[in-house]
Amino acid sequence: MTSASDLASLAALLADETRAAMCLALLDGRAWTAGELARHAGVAPSTATEHLHRLIDGGLLVERRQGRHRYVQLAGPSVAHLIEDLSAQTAPRPVAARGLRAVTASAALRRGRTCYDHLAGRLGVAVTDGMTRAGLLDQSGGFAITPAGLAWLTGTLGLNPQELRPGKRPLARGCLDWTERRQHLAGLAGAKLCETLLDNGWVARIGSGRAVRLTPSGKAALSDLLGPSDID
Repeated sequence: MTSASDLASLAALLADETRAAMCLALLDGRAWTAGELARHAGVAPSTATEHLHRLIDGGLLVERRQGRHRYVQLAGPSVAHLIEDLSAQTAPRPVAARGLRAVTASAALRRGRTCYDHLAGRLGVAVTDGMTRAGLLDQSGGFAITPAGLAWLTGTLGLNPQELRPGKRPLARGCLDWTERRQHLAGLAGAKLCETLLDNGWVARIGSGRAVRLTPSGKAALSDLLGPSDID
């Protein structure tokens, strides 16, 4: 049973703007070094290290070692969902004039991005809607992959059925999109679908961040697989 003090301690971890910025950056699913996160958050390396220790001790991040290098990343999909869900609860604020580059980057994130390991933004919502219209996904009582959807994932897309067996992580889960304010597909199916679209070259990353775009071949493929839509 979670105590009030435990919940307050968790909330306190994200109540600091620097720590919140680090967690948002790590939503791209990659492992970052302390130095990279320090530059991203605009703080000194020593300050970043102090904040990272708190996030690791609090269970939101984990540390990975590779040779002489140390990386941190989100502790798992549940943490990514927590951060994305909290982001979706914040009231949208008018975008201030921050220069063309910042505005362009913000627009790209809204069009399409990864939320840890699945698609989000307008692209993620559009794919989710397309799967629902095609009878592959049932949103009537939550989020559930239909028998036709499972056959589509393993047959048409060629996913390994063993990798779609739910365990600690559900096969399908709705994730509230913080920009679209609607649900997109998460869970094992969402992760494997995103991985497949990237591997097929149907979706491509924009730069080194979370933003992604639908390629011309991807637009044609998804139109064939899910029917015509306004996916861009």
